[in-house]
Amino acid sequence: MAEAGKEAGKGVTAGKLASSMQKRLTRAQEKVLQKLGKADETRDSAFEEGVANFNKQMVEGARLQKDLRTYLTAVKMMHEASKRLQDCLAEMYEPDWFGKEEVDSIAEEMIEKEMDNCLEDTDMLWIDFHQKLVDASLISMDSYMAQFPDIKNRIAKRDRKLVDFDSARHHVASIQKGKKKDEVKIAKAEEELGRAQKVFDEINADLQEELPTLWNSRVGFYVTTFQSIGGVTEKFHKEMGKLSLNLNDVMGKLEDQRNIKQDTKTKTPAKSEAATNHSAESDSTPKSPPKPEAAAASGAESNAVTNGASESGDLPPGVVYKVKALHDYAATDGDELEMKSGDVVLVLAFDSPDEQDEGWLMGVLESHWLANHNLSARGVFPENFTQRC
Repeated sequence: MAEAGKEAGKGVTAGKLASSMQKRLTRAQEKVLQKLGKADETRDSAFEEGVANFNKQMVEGARLQKDLRTYLTAVKMMHEASKRLQDCLAEMYEPDWFGKEEVDSIAEEMIEKEMDNCLEDTDMLWIDFHQKLVDASLISMDSYMAQFPDIKNRIAKRDRKLVDFDSARHHVASIQKGKKKDEVKIAKAEEELGRAQKVFDEINADLQEELPTLWNSRVGFYVTTFQSIGGVTEKFHKEMGKLSLNLNDVMGKLEDQRNIKQDTKTKTPAKSEAATNHSAESDSTPKSPPKPEAAAASGAESNAVTNGASESGDLPPGVVYKVKALHDYAATDGDELEMKSGDVVLVLAFDSPDEQDEGWLMGVLESHWLANHNLSARGVFPENFTQRC
């Protein structure tokens, strides 16, 4: 029984193989006759146009899919390159650049935290950017392209069934034109023709409806895809711009701290020869009487004492703004103002702009003003030892 079943199975397989081979042979013969012009071919110009559009759409889609994957790979590579650059910056940023006494200072800690935040936020932005590009474009792109293989196979199947239909049609015509008409053969041939036409019509009808719909869908798909990419990219660069600006500010603070550290090491900035001469003249030569304008200013200053401007929180007349000493400064000349770190200094305008040396300001300690209500104990001091309040 088992052997009989095997033999029957082999027979069925052999029968299917023979039938398949016969169909291929019949189709090949039909195509040759059609190319030689000895057999007419059923044509549908509208469908052929639809197939041409389908092939064009499929090629364009494949190219877009490939370029989109390349773009996403480039984004990932840029993320890795950006991360390595940030890691390099983080490793090089060392607190001892500013000196051991400043390692635990509030300003330095703030800079370090800001830098860490900048680097972490940048990394997260790249990850989010890549993921949103995948969600907004690649997933829909893959779904869009997934429909083409099935339709392509169905178009190929339609072409085969069309050849079968033409072959059956020609076979019926040949039998009907014969001298000896065999009604049984004609009936059988017409039955085969009916089956071939039914199979062809079913596949053809579906494709006639689907191909134009698929072709028209490309516009909406392209619009959605590139709008999504554009929106995600715009947001990413906007956020990256903010972080880049923050990082630039941090680097500015780093430069400021470096300059202050250098000035602290040298203790006092080098004064110009004109400043030295000015100090010598101040020590040896009595000051000339004030000009009328200066006397008027002094009178206004005297009036400010009785008005109690400092007690009300306003700047006294003649005071331009306030600064706070960041470091101790020991006066080396008689015209200089000695300061301690944390002192608040009221900055005054020079009587003449020519008297001011670059990098130096004129001022009075606020503590002196509050105690004495006058601005007489004035002196010059290095601007870079202070910070504006």
